[in-house]
Amino acid sequence: MRIAIEINGVLRNTIDKIEQTYQKYMIDKTEGLEEEESFKYEVSLPVDSLNLRNHFKFQTDEELYSFLYEEFPMEIFGHSQSTEYSTFNDLNDIYVNLRDNHDILIVSDEMGRSKPSSLFFLSKFGCQIEKVKFYSNITINSMWDEIDVLLTANPALLLEHPDDKIIIQYQTEYNKHIKLDNSITTIKELEFELTKII
Repeated sequence: MRIAIEINGVLRNTIDKIEQTYQKYMIDKTEGLEEEESFKYEVSLPVDSLNLRNHFKFQTDEELYSFLYEEFPMEIFGHSQSTEYSTFNDLNDIYVNLRDNHDILIVSDEMGRSKPSSLFFLSKFGCQIEKVKFYSNITINSMWDEIDVLLTANPALLLEHPDDKIIIQYQTEYNKHIKLDNSITTIKELEFELTKII
């Protein structure tokens, strides 16, 4: 069986790092400027969706794109914390236990400079999984072709996936409204969840 584990929301706490970076570079840098001189950057918490413009105020979509993928990709995607204290210890244990009978890979929806930043993130935590696949909205079908099971926190993938694929939900603030039969709250629960479905 081919088992894929998504980076964002499952292994990496991307949302918290976006919030920290936004506070540091967008809000703090404009405080004290005259109202007419400065666009008012604001954050709306909690972040309960992946539509970032609903939570982080940017002047345009292009400014949001630039913030994420041009100005601060290493800070956001490379220097994020893991979702749990022992995420990668648990992930590596699962990998060692399953690798003889299953193909395990990491997948992530990335673009531009977030790709090398994500590889840095995986390396700094000592991820032992050999295969990493980046996909986008354009190439998502190639990702589905390579997997049988997907562990994800992404609401879009939880709700829209090929019928022949097994989806496991990693519960977060922004997907808690989705109820699936296969659901976990820690990466350590993955191996047990897999025994129920494989």
